[in-house]
Amino acid sequence: MTISNSIRIRVTADDTIAIGPGKASLLQAIAHSGSISGAAREMGMSYRRAWLLVEQMNRCFRTPLVETATGGLKGGGAQITEMAADVLAHYQAMQQKARAAIDDDLSYLQGLMRDADA
Repeated sequence: MTISNSIRIRVTADDTIAIGPGKASLLQAIAHSGSISGAAREMGMSYRRAWLLVEQMNRCFRTPLVETATGGLKGGGAQITEMAADVLAHYQAMQQKARAAIDDDLSYLQGLMRDADA
């Protein structure tokens, strides 16, 4: 058994997670794929789940993090907004700072753990 060296930060708005590790990954997948359905496939989640997470994020922030376009001659799709890119950058910076802050304590605790083979 080992302790994971990752830290999971969640920023909430009331009882809703506005941004956390899963939603950050979803935003990155939308930016990469250009659609919510493509991002959902990339992440192995249902389109409905991805859509609901996007709706939650869009409700939590002053301006939407994801903009969608319905199908037509050029087809539909989705893209992250400038606000989303800013939110992602700050969220990732928070994660890096938190990891750095706990690194010594985490190493200490890992040293106290049993080996996985024991």
